[in-house]
Amino acid sequence: MYQVMIEERFSAAHQLRDSNGKPESLHGHNWKVQAAVVAKAVDEVGLVLDFRKLKTALQKVLLPFEHAYLNEVEPFTGQNPSSENIARWIYDRLAEEIPDRSVQVAQVIVWESEEAGAAYGAT
Repeated sequence: MYQVMIEERFSAAHQLRDSNGKPESLHGHNWKVQAAVVAKAVDEVGLVLDFRKLKTALQKVLLPFEHAYLNEVEPFTGQNPSSENIARWIYDRLAEEIPDRSVQVAQVIVWESEEAGAAYGAT
């Protein structure tokens, strides 16, 4: 199995609702998003997916988050904008952006700091 990975960043604020019984204070992060896609074979050029195409797809997915208050971005108006939920949402949207069905999103990791992040994807 081949795997290709990229990384992007965005800056945004969020506030977790009912975290340990109380709402968390509004705060922001410089988020880092790592995305990996997999394929069983490479194309005729020797690529799983051109890095630029993957990067463009991830940038499109992340566009609503840039300099946003995530609690006001769907679907986080109704669910907590936790790193876990953000990773799942990005994973699902990125999968929709990749037209080649032989390439699948393997994992998305969302880092809200250098030390703390969450992943969603195939295990």
